[in-house]
Amino acid sequence: MSTHAQSNQADHDHDDHASTDAELCPRFHKAVELVGRRWTGAIVRVLLTGPHRFNELLQAIPGLSDRLLTERLRELENEGLITREVQPGSPVRVSYQLSCAGAELQGAMDALGHWAERWIKLEEKSDERPVRG
Repeated sequence: MSTHAQSNQADHDHDDHASTDAELCPRFHKAVELVGRRWTGAIVRVLLTGPHRFNELLQAIPGLSDRLLTERLRELENEGLITREVQPGSPVRVSYQLSCAGAELQGAMDALGHWAERWIKLEEKSDERPVRG
């Protein structure tokens, strides 16, 4: 194949890849919206370490309310990212763990964590009170 033909083939291959990316855009957008919801990333991050009960999740994620945790867990379960296991007994114990699909977020969460360490600046909290004059 001539150099010009190879170049045209490469351009064609690139165009095919670009159109494939455009077709995947709705899936990517849905994934980002799902994982990017307030508290969802933190919940997934904690569950990456293993199964947790409801109160363990509340303790591990400061500032998260019971109501929002319940809502996010239902959303994640409905999307197939977590499973809910009810253990009979008195009292009944419920634990949550990532499904295979949820566990596959490990690489994305690690990459996001590395990116955040490099690029996200946090405001430093000062223990000193302002001096009033």
